[in-house]
Amino acid sequence: MNFNKEINIEGCVISKDSPTFIIAEAGVNHGGDLDVAKQLIDIAVLSGADAVKFQAFSTRDLILDNVEKAPYQKETTKTNESQFEMLKALELTTRQNLVLKTYCEQNGIIFLTTPFDEVSLEEVDHLNLPAYKIASTDLTNLLFLRKVASKGKPIFLSTGMSFLTEVEMALAAIYPFNKDVVLLQCTANYPIQDHEVNLNVLNSYKEHFDVLVGYSDHSIGVGAAPFAIPMGAKVIEKHFTLDKASKGPDHMASLTPSELKDFVTQIKKVDAYMGSNIKMPNLSEIETRKSLQKNLVAACDIIKGEEFTASNIIGKRTGGDGISPIYIYEILGKVAKNNFVKDQIIKL
Repeated sequence: MNFNKEINIEGCVISKDSPTFIIAEAGVNHGGDLDVAKQLIDIAVLSGADAVKFQAFSTRDLILDNVEKAPYQKETTKTNESQFEMLKALELTTRQNLVLKTYCEQNGIIFLTTPFDEVSLEEVDHLNLPAYKIASTDLTNLLFLRKVASKGKPIFLSTGMSFLTEVEMALAAIYPFNKDVVLLQCTANYPIQDHEVNLNVLNSYKEHFDVLVGYSDHSIGVGAAPFAIPMGAKVIEKHFTLDKASKGPDHMASLTPSELKDFVTQIKKVDAYMGSNIKMPNLSEIETRKSLQKNLVAACDIIKGEEFTASNIIGKRTGGDGISPIYIYEILGKVAKNNFVKDQIIKL
C-alpha cells in the first residue's frame, strides 16, 4: 500500500518536510455547552494550534444502554451513571457543530471532528469538513472505515488498543477508497504512564507501512509529543480544557490553556531544531568558517621545485585564504612552483 506523502488540509500541507500539524483536541470537554465550546476554540486559536477538534456522536447509535464505563471514566466521572448517560449529556447537535465550524472560520483555525457512528458521519459530512479524525474505538470497525474513506477526505487514524495486524487490516480497508491517511500512534487511556507511550511503534509503522505517521498524545503535561517529532511524527494531537477540575471523563488528562500554549510552543521549537536534512553550512556559519577552518601553509621553508609532502605543509587558520586541507591528497607530490617561507599560504 502506497499512501500519499503530501496531504493538504485547508492550505496546511502535511508531508515529511512540513512543519508539524498540531491538533488541539477539545473533544467533549465543552460538557455539552456551546459557549464553553467557543471558549475552547478561542484558547486553541491563542495557542497557535493549526486545528481544533471536537467529537460527533449520537449516543443511541453509538452504545448499548447497559455498557459500563471504561476504567479511566469511572475514576473521573460520577459512579452512579452508565456510559450511555454520561455520553448523552455531551452530545453536540448538527446545528451546534455548524455554529462551531463557522466560529472557527471566523477566527482562522481549522475545525475538525471525530464521527463515532454512521448517523453522525452523515450529519457532519454535510458540513464539508476538510478531514476526518477516526478514534481508536473504530480502528477495527472495517465497514465504518470504508464509509469514512469513501467520503474522499483525508483521515487521521488513531490506533490505540490495537495489534499491528489490526492496523494493517484497517489500512487495507481504507486503501481502495482513500490514500490520504496519517497513522497516529496512540495509547487509549487518560492519562497514560510514561512506559505506556511506546513511541517506538512509530518506527514499526514506518517499517511496515508506506504512510505518513503522527502521535495522539495522552501522556501527562507537555509529555511525549515533542519526542515523537524526531521519530517522524508529522501530526500531533493533544487534549485541552478550561479547567482540569471540571466534570467529565477527559478533563484530568487535558492541558490547561497556559499548558496548551506552552505545548504548541515546544512543538514549534522542536520543528525549528529539526531544521533541514541537507548537511551544509548555515548562512551564519560562512564567516565563522573563514575564521576557524584551516588552510594549507608551509610548515617550513620550501624551495622552488621541491615536492609537497606531509612534512613540509600543514593546516593553519588563515582567515579563509588558501587551499583547504580537505584537498591534501591532491596536493601531495606536486612540485612547488615558487619558494615558500614558513607559514606562507600555499597557492599553486
